[in-house]
Amino acid sequence: MPLKKGSSQSVVSSNIKTLVDDWKKDGSIGTSHPQTKKKAVKQAVAIALTRAGKSRNTQKRRRKAS
Repeated sequence: MPLKKGSSQSVVSSNIKTLVDDWKKDGSIGTSHPQTKKKAVKQAVAIALTRAGKSRNTQKRRRKAS
């Protein structure tokens, strides 16, 4: 099933659900074949966020005060 266009949280969530459902059916997400559901979800998140033009939020590194 084709992914939806857009960058809102609801569209991204919908795309993740679509990708994971497709993985459950045939065992592949795009050209990758994740072995576990956890890895499939991580791959689906990466694909959905890339499609939306976003990236995962990462924590900034803090330096220790001397």
